[in-house]
Amino acid sequence: MAVSSPDLKAFLLATPFFGGLSDASLDLLISMMVERRFGAGSTIVTEGEPGRSMFVVHSGQLIVSKLGEAGRSIFMSTLEAGDFFGEMTLIEMQNRSATVVAESETVLYELTAKNLYIYYKADIHAYVIVMQNINRELCRRLRRADGRIAELIARTDG
Repeated sequence: MAVSSPDLKAFLLATPFFGGLSDASLDLLISMMVERRFGAGSTIVTEGEPGRSMFVVHSGQLIVSKLGEAGRSIFMSTLEAGDFFGEMTLIEMQNRSATVVAESETVLYELTAKNLYIYYKADIHAYVIVMQNINRELCRRLRRADGRIAELIARTDG
């Protein structure tokens, strides 16, 4: 179902994805999102599958994992309200890089690549802000990953 609610708008404004958008631009983007509900244990996306949308977590807790050697699932991170995932497929149009599973009842808001393109055509300035917000979050994640890699190397060198 399409989204429209003052409470949802306030929630989304507090997330890093929507920072800096005007009211009109935010309203347009919100109108393009679809609410998705998942039960505990539901797989939202699977590593390797095609992906053409991203999700903003409204409520619930999710686990992100990747497949390691011999198909072993490796925990990567936890997602909760305000986080978003799936944005990489919108930027690079590659398959999903990880699996995301709902650990509890979860409400997500989905934005498809098609709707993001419509948004680009309708409001290029706001689109650039959204892309900057996504890129900032990707940089934060890369810094965290760099830190984790450095810690792992330090443990094996020690």
